[in-house]
Amino acid sequence: MLSCKELVAHSSDYLDGQLRLRERISVRAHLAMCRHCRRFIRQMKLSQAVLRQLPERPVPELDALAERLAQQRREG
Repeated sequence: MLSCKELVAHSSDYLDGQLRLRERISVRAHLAMCRHCRRFIRQMKLSQAVLRQLPERPVPELDALAERLAQQRREG
């Protein structure tokens, strides 16, 4: 069975569906036994979903809003 460190090393390939069958089975076996790594994989999936929602190009209005919020935080 994989160690937690090995699972983390394989996590991106696992989530991208790029592991061979034997590696996928090892990851799934580890996830069945390790709640910490299950939580890690859930967080990775959520991060991927959020990143997919971001616009491909910078949105000037968002940059201006971020700058205003940062300025307010510095002043506040």
